Amino acid sequence: QVQLVESGGGLVQAGGSLRLSCATSERTFGSFAMGWFRQAAGKEREFVAGIAWSGGRTYYADSVKGRFTIVRDNAKKTVYLQMNSLKPEDTAVYYCAAEPYYSGSYYYWHPSYWGQGTQVTVSS
Repeated sequence: QVQLVESGGGLVQAGGSLRLSCATSERTFGSFAMGWFRQAAGKEREFVAGIAWSGGRTYYADSVKGRFTIVRDNAKKTVYLQMNSLKPEDTAVYYCAAEPYYSGSYYYWHPSYWGQGTQVTVSS
């Protein structure tokens, strides 16, 4: 079982920044596609950002494109989500997700492994 541990959530004012981290001890981290999803209260979970296991190509939801950046550090077995210019509508529980050797569409992705989630609250 792959364990994913998120950190870095919190309360921030609109226009501010946060960086989320997702760490794992998984030995084969470099072979995992990694991503971030979020779920706001009363809404379905949605894809936010993904990064491929091979080549490091990145993918973003339109709602965060240009504001959020996903980066992976294979040596540290960690993936980060840098969130800038935060808006109140970014308020949600953010989940880290992983899938080994994934090569499908990130916009229709149903990862096998999930973290426990971290709350991000953006005040207006």
